Amino acid sequence: MTFSRLALATLLLVSAAAAQPPITTIQDVLYKADGTPFNGIVTISWPSFEASDLSEIAGQTITVQIENGIFRVQLVPNATTNPLVFYSAVYNSDGRIQFSESWSVPASVSSLRIRDVRAVLPIISSSSNDTTASGPVNESDVIGLVADLGSRPIKGPAYSAGRVALVNSLGSIDSVAGNSSDCVHVDGSTGSCGGGASPAYSDGEAPSGTINGVNATFTLANIPNPAASLALYRNGLLMQAGVDYTLSGQLIQFQSASIPVSGDTLLATYRLAGSASASSLLLQGPQVLCSSAGTSVNGTSFASMGTCTIPPATLQSGDRVAVRFDLQHQGTVSGYTFQVTWGSTTVLQRAGTPNDAQVTGRVDAGLDLSGAQVSSESWGTTLPLSATIGNATDAYATGLVVDFEGQLAVPGDTLTLRNYSLVRVP
Repeated sequence: MTFSRLALATLLLVSAAAAQPPITTIQDVLYKADGTPFNGIVTISWPSFEASDLSEIAGQTITVQIENGIFRVQLVPNATTNPLVFYSAVYNSDGRIQFSESWSVPASVSSLRIRDVRAVLPIISSSSNDTTASGPVNESDVIGLVADLGSRPIKGPAYSAGRVALVNSLGSIDSVAGNSSDCVHVDGSTGSCGGGASPAYSDGEAPSGTINGVNATFTLANIPNPAASLALYRNGLLMQAGVDYTLSGQLIQFQSASIPVSGDTLLATYRLAGSASASSLLLQGPQVLCSSAGTSVNGTSFASMGTCTIPPATLQSGDRVAVRFDLQHQGTVSGYTFQVTWGSTTVLQRAGTPNDAQVTGRVDAGLDLSGAQVSSESWGTTLPLSATIGNATDAYATGLVVDFEGQLAVPGDTLTLRNYSLVRVP
């Protein structure tokens, strides 16, 4: 029985210790104005409040003795109470009250000085319930305010709303000066974009010369600089320098096996003298325009199974767009028809039998100034290989939509676009 009581008492002591609220130590040395140590007492009082760990702190008053200026006390932090409460410290020496002040004690694992807890309270009117402060509060009297204001960026003399921001040498925020068409450099200066003579490039240029299968010499409007920056396209296919043609100044000389024939289209892109960099023009790599899984249809009218919207200004003359797709037919009751449209032009359409469980297809569109030359191939489980070629006059420069559509001959089966992708090859 004695052991049980001892264990219970020990448990209560441990629980009480674990429930102790956080404590902040305030330690300082006080002096009088004549430089001698302050001797006396400090009476500290406070109202009831709730500590940060939800401990209930009862209102009370304690007296702390100060000898030879040495002061030390431990208090529960009250800086974050809601509503705010303050400790009241009244200093008494030589038999009378010398002065009083209010304290706001923050949580701290290290000792604080009295100046760290001293709070500045607004002066409250005693003639009414008006709680408006009757006097200004100095910035230096608010703990941490001066430092916080000092770390905040401020407006510089050249600050202007609606322009690119620039941090000046003093750390203030100015605005970049220049024309709306200028480019901003990392040092805040502005100038013409590209930094070289204008124009810096010639894009989509048609070399002069007769395209008849006999003439092998064509002339550019300018001399490519560097020569390796020339990208020459024939019907959307990139020609290889030294293999398909040679370049001398502005003259392009085709090899006999690569002479353009009637109906071909030649387009050239190259860098001009005065460009920002003398290095070779880096040709763009392939670009995935769309890549996704599609949806299913089971109706007897054409419905979309997936679309790819190509934004305006994405495609240009000389590009080639490679389209790939796979279809899955579920069921054996109905045949089906599928088609691919390039804008408003149907570039591929075929009909599968009930036994065609899988179908695959591809469409290649080579772009020129008037539209695109489009070729296609498709085949299935029993559907034989078929190839087509034609033209589409849709204005790709303003953007267009490639749509994959399908329909069933009779209800009961399902046709699914398993996947599709469109890749732009510049």
